Amino acid sequence: MEIWHNPRCSKSRTAKAALDAAGTPYTERRYLDQPPTEAELAALVTKLGVEPWDITRMSEPIAKDLDLANAPRDRSAWLKVLAEHPSLIQRPIVITGDGRAYVPRDAETLRRALGDDAS
Repeated sequence: MEIWHNPRCSKSRTAKAALDAAGTPYTERRYLDQPPTEAELAALVTKLGVEPWDITRMSEPIAKDLDLANAPRDRSAWLKVLAEHPSLIQRPIVITGDGRAYVPRDAETLRRALGDDAS
């Protein structure tokens, strides 16, 4: 299991604490320090079953500066933006051992991520 983690984010800290409490082995990726590539992001959104704009933090100042709310829904362009500005990536992201991915910002999604890894 892997968690894309931002230690300054309360939701991310909660997910990491849940992994620790469950005794689930995982790799922590501080994605602001180790930004994902466009290819990694493309694989991630495929695993999540979403598009890049669906995991973009639109309230971030850089999103407003780039006028992402009005940007065309061009997948490759959005992947490039997320790779260049990883602070725009929603957090946390958990990738399970079987390759499923979740954005566990709520307790139910976090439980599913933890449960799916155990199967």
